[in-house]
Amino acid sequence: MSTILCFDFGLVRTGVAIGNTITCTATPECTLISKNTKPDWENISRLIETWQPTQLVVGLPIELDGSDSPLKPAVTRFCNQLNGRYNLPVAQENEQYTSIEAAQRLKEARQKGRKRKVSKEDVDQISATIILENYFHTLKNQP
Repeated sequence: MSTILCFDFGLVRTGVAIGNTITCTATPECTLISKNTKPDWENISRLIETWQPTQLVVGLPIELDGSDSPLKPAVTRFCNQLNGRYNLPVAQENEQYTSIEAAQRLKEARQKGRKRKVSKEDVDQISATIILENYFHTLKNQP
């Protein structure tokens, strides 16, 4: 079994999901809080040590018109740092609409009996999960 860690990178928070390449399933793991707009490398290292992933995936921010998001340079830097620190392959997956879909999924879960209020951290984790699900879908559809 191969494990993939996925990051929905942000300057304030980064959602994390874990996936399995055999079942092509993804599960929300946690949300990391950035330190002065810098990634929480201590907890990222802990996650990598715990899960021993064979690959990393990072959400690629693309504007609705297809142009690069202003966050793209920071995401590219994060990807390069991940690869440099952990010597793992880093793939990027389009993250368009994932926050909207995550908020919708959480709203539906809450309507089905979930009591606590949906937080931004919840949205970040579910967004990372959706990014990883999309990545698995992309892999399945490659020739």
